[in-house]
Amino acid sequence: MCEHVHDLVIVGGGPAGLSAAIYASRSLLDAVTLEREALGGQVILTSEIDNYPGVPHADGFSLVDAMRTQAEELGATIVMDPVSAIERDPVSGVFHVSGATAAYEAKAVVAALGARPRVAGFKGETDFTGRGVSYCATCDGMFYRNKHVFVIGGGNSAAEEALFLSRLASTVTMVVRKDHLRAQKALLAELEASERVEISYETSLLEVFGDALPHTLRFRDNRSGKTYEETYEEGSFGIFVLVGREPQTELLRGLVELDESGYAVTDERMATSTPGLFVAGDARRKPLRQIVTAVSDGAVAATSAAAYLGLPVEG
Repeated sequence: MCEHVHDLVIVGGGPAGLSAAIYASRSLLDAVTLEREALGGQVILTSEIDNYPGVPHADGFSLVDAMRTQAEELGATIVMDPVSAIERDPVSGVFHVSGATAAYEAKAVVAALGARPRVAGFKGETDFTGRGVSYCATCDGMFYRNKHVFVIGGGNSAAEEALFLSRLASTVTMVVRKDHLRAQKALLAELEASERVEISYETSLLEVFGDALPHTLRFRDNRSGKTYEETYEEGSFGIFVLVGREPQTELLRGLVELDESGYAVTDERMATSTPGLFVAGDARRKPLRQIVTAVSDGAVAATSAAAYLGLPVEG
């Protein structure tokens, strides 16, 4: 049993968690924010952000650092401590949050756990992430205006993002390892009708080579098993890996309702099926996962937690 029970524990220090920390501080909550590895999550891997209102051409690290500074100046407590479990006492309603270095108790929890993109697994993928390899067309598509882009994937998400990119890029090549797309027929029809989209079926991307940016791609023809390479000028193309995302909701299993893909189900107040437990950011079910929606979720979650605790909230 902990000696001190916080009003709120925020699990996750990405944009949603930092936004929640800011709003918790403004609501005068006794709150602590716990982060596993590095503040910012996936955002700090982004070299340029061009769609966050009022902060054009920011890099992910600088944007997150500004959020952290603002939160701490308002009095937020941020602790680097990976959380291994979240439990709720059914009698008292107090949450027990287990960290690697300490245990925490709170009357309410905001879980801002995020989601990670699934990797395709080709060699060089990690090395060039943020430098030619991207996982979000909406985030990074503008950087490839009038350039050649490769889309890795064959599902609905890949098809939708390929169509989005076709409005920006000179050419979109979908690299599909099977002999068909798993996308809806309507999307397939749009792709086939587009003059800017090419679909390379039964093809796998094996490796990417480059210096500061990638310049050579090695493919395999899955029908013949033969490999071949294509070389381009550095900076003239991009690779979008769109093979799905994985919500990091392992800590919430058994606590809240999860949808068929593992995302937490919340209402518009970020409240889950467990009283006092709120989920913000990419780990919850929603139509758009962007920095701007994450910070909105965090603000709503923290003020909802304050209201749950019977404290005044900003209107």
